[in-house]
Amino acid sequence: MDQLPDRGRVLCQGHVESVTFVPADRTAEFSAIVSEDDAGYRGAGAGRGRPPRLRIVWLGRRRVPGIEAGAQIRVEGMLARGKDMPTIFNPRYEILSRQEHE
Repeated sequence: MDQLPDRGRVLCQGHVESVTFVPADRTAEFSAIVSEDDAGYRGAGAGRGRPPRLRIVWLGRRRVPGIEAGAQIRVEGMLARGKDMPTIFNPRYEILSRQEHE
C-alpha cells in the first residue's frame, strides 16, 4: 500500500484494522481502515512504526457482511487521496480469511 499512486484504479490487500459505524440520524456510511501486515514495520523508528493504511468507504450502507476487524481482504476501486489517508469509495472486495472468535 505504500506504493499507491495519487489516483486511479488500484488493487490492494491487507487486514481490517477497524470499522466505523455512524449513528442512525446520519447519512448511511460504513467505513473500515485496512493496513498491510505489520511484520516489517515493528520497531522501525518514530513515525514509521505504523504500516501503510487505506480507508474504504461504502456510501449508503450501514453494514457490509464479512467486513470486521481482523478480516484479511482484497479491495479494488478508484483511489482518492484525502488529506489524512488514501480512500476508496464503494470498492469491490474479496474476503480472504477471518479471525476465529473464541
